[in-house]
Amino acid sequence: MNTVVVVDYGSSNLRSVSKALLHVATAKHNIIISADPEQIRLADRVVIPGQGAIQQCMDNIKGKGLDQVLMECLQNKPFLGICMGLQTLMDRSEEDGGIDGLGIVAGNVWRFPDNTRDGTGNLYKIPHMGWNRVMQEKPHSLWHGIASGERFYFVHSYYVQPDNSQDIAATTDYVVTFTSAIARDNLFAVQFHPEKSQRAGLRLLQNFLTWL
Repeated sequence: MNTVVVVDYGSSNLRSVSKALLHVATAKHNIIISADPEQIRLADRVVIPGQGAIQQCMDNIKGKGLDQVLMECLQNKPFLGICMGLQTLMDRSEEDGGIDGLGIVAGNVWRFPDNTRDGTGNLYKIPHMGWNRVMQEKPHSLWHGIASGERFYFVHSYYVQPDNSQDIAATTDYVVTFTSAIARDNLFAVQFHPEKSQRAGLRLLQNFLTWL
């Protein structure tokens, strides 16, 4: 049995992520939600989802003693970060006055600039909410069966900027061209919500279950 843990650190979208994984899982996959560090440590695959503000997310991760076990898991097992689960991997976010992340991926998290208009003069709305194109910047197993330019669902006011361009797996245009997915070794993380992205999102989650 291949155990996949959706990490429970107080995020509000745990159920939707776990249900989407269950939808694409086979009989050999055991999808569980857990905040138990030992259960997470013993899992075969780890998913860290997330919504909300980064200070609360980081406080919950550290308060539950999950920061160390997540660092351990990132060394040796397939790991998927979703939305805030991506942003927490970075060195630092400017949200909430400046918050340190886990420092897994060198780089920062920035807020979309306010009062910016598109080419036709319309004001960009923040947060960036809705469907947008994800342009693949490098091949990856999690892109299998998903065309570059496929639309995924986003809800966010902040975006990541990795220091190393080799970490960038996809980009998306909204106000700026921002990193919408990163990939390195056994780590893959996305700014969009695959659990809300219908066919393409389910395919990405299915690919994760068979990756590595």
